[in-house]
Amino acid sequence: MAPLVLASKSPARTKLLTEAGIPHRIVLSSVDEEAVAAAHPDATPGETALLLARAKAEAVATLPEAEGALVLGCDSVFEFDGEALGKPYTAEVAIERLRAMSGRTGTLHTGHWLVDCRDGVLSDEGELSSALVEFTVMSDDEIAAYVATGEPLHCAGSFTIDGFGGAFLARVEGDPHTVIGLSISTLRSLLARAGVAVTDFWRPAVVAR
Repeated sequence: MAPLVLASKSPARTKLLTEAGIPHRIVLSSVDEEAVAAAHPDATPGETALLLARAKAEAVATLPEAEGALVLGCDSVFEFDGEALGKPYTAEVAIERLRAMSGRTGTLHTGHWLVDCRDGVLSDEGELSSALVEFTVMSDDEIAAYVATGEPLHCAGSFTIDGFGGAFLARVEGDPHTVIGLSISTLRSLLARAGVAVTDFWRPAVVAR
């Protein structure tokens, strides 16, 4: 079985893979996300997520650490009022966004790109997964307390589903894993196109004697 390399430092993504029984290694790319997005000004938020995922996967695929591996790149973009929202980075931006999102809905897009580095021949496939997210009404005090945790500053759209932010999500329509940042079912589809079954990664349970 070829090893899986995750081209992301996201703890949430590596946790998802681990819990899904998919062993992997992390190799980071040096992709400038802002430059990639700026080079495609007419891309939709979903297309931007896929472009960024592809850039990360293909950059890591050129590294010696990726030789003979399957390289997975992922990136998430939150679409709200027709705009693509990435990570806010500052408390001020996060607060402004969360106030606007209170009681409303948006769409979280996660791009997945798989590069097959086996046999010395690079081939790649991509797929987008999207989920509708509905927020509860949030008070200014709740927003301030949430931003003070630091959690939303480095998350697409300024929120999470698997942390403190889950308290403010009223409904998710679609794969919840998409909102976390990596759809396991989408990965399964990409692996199948590369001739690999996701079940091949599962290790037999150790039976106590």
